[in-house]
Amino acid sequence: MRKRNTVIFDMDGTVLNTLEDLTASVNHVLTEFGMPLRSASEYRRFFGNGIRYALECAVPPGTDSTVIGQMLPVFRAHYNAHCLDRTGPYDGILALMAALRDAGYRQAIVSNKIDSAVKELNDRFFSDYVSVAIGERPGVSRKPAPDSVLTALQELRSTPEEAVYIGDSEVDLLTARNAGLPCIAVLWGFRDKELLLREGAAHFARTPADILRLLEEESL
Repeated sequence: MRKRNTVIFDMDGTVLNTLEDLTASVNHVLTEFGMPLRSASEYRRFFGNGIRYALECAVPPGTDSTVIGQMLPVFRAHYNAHCLDRTGPYDGILALMAALRDAGYRQAIVSNKIDSAVKELNDRFFSDYVSVAIGERPGVSRKPAPDSVLTALQELRSTPEEAVYIGDSEVDLLTARNAGLPCIAVLWGFRDKELLLREGAAHFARTPADILRLLEEESL
């Protein structure tokens, strides 16, 4: 029996290309508050550590924190209504999840995205493969704290020794480290390889098929 039998995925930039819809929703908020817009290339650097962090990066320097607090519900309302406009799985992700399911792997998604959006997107795209989907919610510290990963493992009746984390950012690398999991860093997401190397990434996937190969090699 293989040692690793559980895969925990990040969502944005790992299994789903959400960049356009996230960008549109944050720019909607900036417009509502009379602030200059940002580009998708800028947002690639901002996303991954929760929406408040992304807003803090997007607003003009010196913006009061109370204003950012007022922006959060505006973002949530817009994103909940538009999170499926242009979002979809990256090429090869559904085939990977199907192969993992057929090989007996347990699968979960853990994200710093709002919990309601994580569950809606999981139901829309991955419900045939992923049984646990956890987003930002009260009582569970968001990544890079290990809480959400450990909660997912508990719900899957798995352990860190049996699991591998898949993500695209420095936040994911630190999350995996904090939870005691090896991490496979994907190269199609929101960060480039140079940054991931600087943050200590040791295993890389250029395509979803590489993930299955790395898992089956049992070298993690």
